[in-house]
Amino acid sequence: MRKPLHHAAHGPPPRDKLGEEFAATAARLAGVAGAVLGWTPDAFWRATPAELEAVVRALCGDASDPAPPDRATIARLMEAFPDG
Repeated sequence: MRKPLHHAAHGPPPRDKLGEEFAATAARLAGVAGAVLGWTPDAFWRATPAELEAVVRALCGDASDPAPPDRATIARLMEAFPDG
């Protein structure tokens, strides 16, 4: 018989680094989904990662890496926002 990974009488299992990273990322994404998409926490947790990705792609476009600005764009930005 296999020994259980954690015995309930000893309290909750310790959180590992991966679990902490997941929790932090999930909290950040839930906040973004609420602020930008108007999703409730329940809607966020019921959505699959693929559904969240589809909504974000629909809002942001399909390009994952936008092209860097060209020289003309950089020149316009430098003129509009001089450092001096």
